[in-house]
Amino acid sequence: MQAGIYPYFREIESDQDTVVTIKGQKVLMFGSNSYLGLTNHPKIKEAAKKAIDKYGTGCAGSRFLNGTLDIHIKLEERLADLVSKEGTLCYSTGFQVNLGVVSVLTGRRDHVLLDELDHASIIEGSRLSFSKVLKYTHNDMHALESKLKRCSPESLKLIVVDGIFSMEGDIVKLPELVSLAEKYNATIMVDDAHSIGVLGKDGSGTSSHFGLTDKVDLIMGTFSKSLASLGGFIASDKDTINYIKHNSRTLIFSASMTPASAASVLAAIDIMVSEPERIAHLWDITHYALRTFKEIGFDTGKSETPIIPLFIRDDLKALLLTKALLADGVFVNPVVSPAVRKEDCLIRYSLMATHTKEQVDISIEKITRAAKGLGILN
Repeated sequence: MQAGIYPYFREIESDQDTVVTIKGQKVLMFGSNSYLGLTNHPKIKEAAKKAIDKYGTGCAGSRFLNGTLDIHIKLEERLADLVSKEGTLCYSTGFQVNLGVVSVLTGRRDHVLLDELDHASIIEGSRLSFSKVLKYTHNDMHALESKLKRCSPESLKLIVVDGIFSMEGDIVKLPELVSLAEKYNATIMVDDAHSIGVLGKDGSGTSSHFGLTDKVDLIMGTFSKSLASLGGFIASDKDTINYIKHNSRTLIFSASMTPASAASVLAAIDIMVSEPERIAHLWDITHYALRTFKEIGFDTGKSETPIIPLFIRDDLKALLLTKALLADGVFVNPVVSPAVRKEDCLIRYSLMATHTKEQVDISIEKITRAAKGLGILN
């Protein structure tokens, strides 16, 4: 803050689109999780307005008591159909899903196994569990197997993993993970926060992408990214969902998601399924951007998705680059220590289906010029 390079809580004065307004200036947005670019879609805004007219602005209670509306049930049925599971349960935020689900599925004699780069909400959920938590090296199936070998054969073993890792942009090695889960009788929960709308049939996520939906026990997703709203869900078999309904504290003791949020998600799913060209274009510009960054000389790690990390490996330069880019009309997000190791700090560049090739070209040209100016590139 004292140095004038504090990069957080930047005030946006417009809708979340490919171009936003900051301090009266137009800025290209490459720091959003709105992968399908639906946050200002007229059909979604209209659905939210109609829901407010019918239900009001809130539910004034938890799902457990007075806060379950018919639109919540309709959404849960729609989500179950989307991800091909028997049942789903909606929460007010995605963070609450992981916090409330991971913490209640296992007991004192059981184990929760986490990828070291799992989302913070998964880690917090595991801390509330009474189980033994074991972390394994990122996407390293040999490391996972070594941890599974340490678990008692009689214990429950819950593997919780991101589908797409939110900072690195790589995809979980789900086929290998499923093989290990079957070998060691473990349960799998996949966090599809960044996969819904990006991977799988109709944007239904990682399990669908690999054709392994029947091998994954629980699927988690959020509404605040591709689905243009706020909230989250957990999907599984009916018995597991019923157990979570009556044991998950973040569901029982939190107010339910607003009617407008539920209506927005329903409309977003309809658009996602009926307009497959959105996901197709998202992947076209993803492949183009990844290829271009690599040709220029940027280190994009193992990313293979619309989340493209530009590894800077120097905290100060990452912050200076972020400031320079904002001044030049490009919004990106810095990821610095202690969120990551100093040697792994990066700029998170993320794409939306509504970005044009011209916007991508402009952003890459400006990022390249700024990076050379700071000595990040030769």
